[in-house]
Amino acid sequence: MATLLGSDSPCTGGKRRNCNSNIVTRFTASKITGQSFSRGTQLPGGLLQERDKRAKWNGIPTLLQKLYESSHPNSDLSHAHSFLKVLSSQLSMEAMSFVTEDRKTAQESTFPNTYTFDLFGGVDLLVEILMRPTLTMQKKKPKMNDDLVKDCLSVLYNCCICTEGVTKSLAARDDFVLFLFTLMTNKKTFLQTATLIEDILGVKKEMIQLEGIPNLSGLVQSFDQQQLANFCRILSVTISEPDVGNDDKHTLLAKNAQQKRNASPSRAEVNQVTLLNIPGFIERLCKLATRKVSEATGANFLQELEDWYTWLDNALVLDALMQMATEEAEQSSTESSDESSLATSPLRHRLPQSMKIVHEIMYKVEVLYVLCVLLMGRQRNQVHKMLAEFRLIPGLNNLFDKLIWRKYTASNHVVHGQNENCDCSPEISFKIQFLRLLQSFSDHHENKYLLLNSQELNELSAISMKANIPEVEALVNTDRSLVCDGKKGLLTRLLAVMKREPPDSSFRFWQARAVESFLRGATSYADQMFLLKRGLLEHILFCIIDSGCTSRDVLQSYFDLLGELMKFNIDAFKRFNKYVNTPEKFQTFLTQINSSLVDSNMLVRCIVLSLDRFESQTEDVKVVEVLSECCLLSYMARVENRLSFLFRLINIINVQTLTQENVSCLNTSLVILMLARRKAKLPFYLNALREKEYAEKYPGCLLNNFHNLLRFWQRHYLNKDKDSTCLENSSCIPFSYWKETVSVLLGSDRTSLCAIASYIDEPFMDLDRDLLED
Repeated sequence: MATLLGSDSPCTGGKRRNCNSNIVTRFTASKITGQSFSRGTQLPGGLLQERDKRAKWNGIPTLLQKLYESSHPNSDLSHAHSFLKVLSSQLSMEAMSFVTEDRKTAQESTFPNTYTFDLFGGVDLLVEILMRPTLTMQKKKPKMNDDLVKDCLSVLYNCCICTEGVTKSLAARDDFVLFLFTLMTNKKTFLQTATLIEDILGVKKEMIQLEGIPNLSGLVQSFDQQQLANFCRILSVTISEPDVGNDDKHTLLAKNAQQKRNASPSRAEVNQVTLLNIPGFIERLCKLATRKVSEATGANFLQELEDWYTWLDNALVLDALMQMATEEAEQSSTESSDESSLATSPLRHRLPQSMKIVHEIMYKVEVLYVLCVLLMGRQRNQVHKMLAEFRLIPGLNNLFDKLIWRKYTASNHVVHGQNENCDCSPEISFKIQFLRLLQSFSDHHENKYLLLNSQELNELSAISMKANIPEVEALVNTDRSLVCDGKKGLLTRLLAVMKREPPDSSFRFWQARAVESFLRGATSYADQMFLLKRGLLEHILFCIIDSGCTSRDVLQSYFDLLGELMKFNIDAFKRFNKYVNTPEKFQTFLTQINSSLVDSNMLVRCIVLSLDRFESQTEDVKVVEVLSECCLLSYMARVENRLSFLFRLINIINVQTLTQENVSCLNTSLVILMLARRKAKLPFYLNALREKEYAEKYPGCLLNNFHNLLRFWQRHYLNKDKDSTCLENSSCIPFSYWKETVSVLLGSDRTSLCAIASYIDEPFMDLDRDLLED
C-alpha cells in the first residue's frame, strides 16, 4: 500500500505494510488536527498516479494538483478553468444521481468522486480561488471570468449535496458566507450563488445577521423581480426562528424560561427589521405576489404539474431548467433535421408553458412565506400598514380563481398535515401559504375588513342597522379604496371553495383557521351574521356530524371556528337546533366533542359563556324561546354536565405538559369557575371537585394539580399583554376579574370557602413544592 512518509514516522522496508499512515488516513487526520499534509498538491505526482487505479480515484488528485499549480495569484486562470471543467463533469454525474434517487444519505461509497475531491482539498482550493480578488491590495479588484465562477460554485454545491460535512464546514466560514452574497450582484452567477447560499444557511449553527452583508440595501434594490423572488427563499431562513419542532408541542414552562434567558430581540427579529428598512422592499414583494400569469389550458395541464413537481425541489432548479430550455430552443433552429425533431418532441414542446406556471407559483410560495413571517413579527402593525397600502389583498383576490384556486380538483394529491415545510407539490404549498397569510392578516387586526368588497361592507353595515347595534369602529374606519374589487371579496371566495373541499382534505384545516381569524377578537354580531347567511354553520355541522371526517386537526379547526361563529349569537344557536334535529345527530355531535377536549374545549367555552349571557336576557322573547328549545343550551344548563367538563379539563393537563395548544383547557376551566363565582356558586364547584377526588380514590390529586396550574397561570399571563387582551376580548370578561378570581382561588386562608386550599385535607396538601422553577 502506498504510504505518506514523514520525518516523525519513518517507515522503511518491510515495516511499510504495518504502518497505519496511508494517504486517506493521513488526510483525514489532517482535517481534524490541522497538522501534516492538507491537500493532494503536497504529494509527489508519481505517487498519486501509482495509487490512483487501485484506489479508484479516477485521476481526481492529479487534476487537483494541476488546478492548484495553474491557479496561483496573478496567473492566467484559463488553464485552471479547463482542469475545473474536467472535474466538474465527473462530479456533476454524482450530484444528478443524488437529486434523482430520493436524496439518500451521503456516503463515501455512494459518491466516491466528490468524496475524493473533498478529501484531497478540492473544496478549500475552490474557496481560495473564488475569494482571491478580495485579498488583493489593489484599489481596482481583478475580475474573474463569469464561467469560472459559475463552475466553482456548481462544483461546491455538488460537493455539499453529495459529501457529508462539506456544507457545515463552509457554513462555519463567516467570511465566505458573506462573500457569497457579493456574487449575487452578477446576474450570470446569481442562480449558482443563491443555490449554494441556501444550502449553507440551512445548516449554519448561528443565524446570519443580514446587516453584516455589505451594502444589502443596494444589493436587494439591484435585483430584478425574478432574482428577488429567489432571494426570498434565502431570506426565509434568516427571518424565521430556528425550527426546534412543532411550536404547539413545546411546553410553556420551557418557552417562558427561554424568554427569560433571551430577553433581547433574536437574530431573526433583528433581520426582520433590517429588511423592513430597505426602501421599496415590501412594495416589490406585493407586486410579485399579485402579478398575473398566463393561463395554461388543456386537460393534461395537471398531469404535467404532477410529473414535474416530483423532482423539481425548488425555484432555483426550475430557473436553471427554464434557462436551459430557452438556450436549447435557440439552438434547435441551427441543428440537423434529426436533432430538430428531438427538439419538438411532445415533452419538449409542452414543457415551457407548464414550467412557466409552476415557476410563477413557486415564486409566489417564497414571497408569501416571507410576508407571512413578517406579519407575525414584532413589526406587525408597520407591515400591515404597508400591505394595505400596496393593495396585497385586492391583488390576491384578482388571482384567486385563475391561479390560487383553479376549478379543477387535484384528487390524486396526498392529504398533507399542517406542517408548512412538508414535501408537497408547488400547487399545494402555494395554497397553504396563501391560507396562512390570510390567517395572519386577519388575526386580531382591524385590516381584516379589506378581505371584503364595498358591497359586502355595506351588507355588514345593514346587518348592524337592522339589529339596532352600532357598527364596529374598525369597519367604519376601513379605507374603501383598499378593499377587494369585483363581485366577491376574498373571504367570500374562500367560503365557496371551502364548501367544495373533500371532508378529510388538509386544506380544510387551513381554510377554517383563516375564516376563524376573521372572527377572532371582540365578538362582532354583524361578522357572524355575514357568515351565517352564507351557510357556514350548516357546512361546519355537516363536516363534524355527517361527513365522516376523522382528521383531528380538521375537526379541531372546525370546533374552534364553530365556537367563534356561535358565541353570544342567539340566531346561531337557533340554526344549530334546526340542523341537529334528532337525538342521534346530537349524540354524534357530543361524541365528537368528548373524544378530545383539547380539540373541542374552545367550543365548550363558547357554549358556557353564551348560556350565561342568554340567561340574563330573559326579557327577550326570542332568547327565551331558543333557551327552551335548543338541545345544546339545555345540555350545558345542567350543572352535572358543566362539572363533568370541568373535571376532565383539569385532569388532562399539568404544569409540565402545558403547551400553546392545550393551555386553552386551563382557561376554559377558569371561565366555568368565574361564571360560578359571579353567581356565588364557587364553593359548590370546589366541593364537587373534592368529592370527585374521593370518589375516584385519589384525594388531593385534582385540586393540588389545579392549584399548581393557577400559580403558573399567574406567572404566564401577568407578564404578557397580548395574551391577557385575547382572553378579555374572547370572553367579554374583564381581565381584572380573571386575575381576581385566580387570586381568590389561590388564597392561603383555609377558612375561605373560595380558596382551593380549604378543600384539600391536611395529609394530602402538596402546595409548597415549587414546580415552576427552571
